[in-house]
Amino acid sequence: MQKQGFVYVVTNKMLGTLYIGVTSNLSKRVYEHKRGFIDGFTQKYNLKKLVYYEIFDDIVDAINREKQLKKYKRDKKIELINLFNPSWKDLYESVII
Repeated sequence: MQKQGFVYVVTNKMLGTLYIGVTSNLSKRVYEHKRGFIDGFTQKYNLKKLVYYEIFDDIVDAINREKQLKKYKRDKKIELINLFNPSWKDLYESVII
């Protein structure tokens, strides 16, 4: 059986620092970011606001998409977020299961 996957972007503010990640449980992973449980880059820059995500039926597809997005220049990442979430509101409440 395939495992569902998610690619997501968290930030600290509109047009702020961006982090692209992949997970099989989006609500749990964003909760971990919000609580500061994830050491490293996201904790250092206080990246707790979910502004973008994509859902995949297969985690492998999500991993491949994450790699693709990480290669994008910052402008293209911002454009993607603006199309999906123009106000850069925190989408966490919409993904809680």
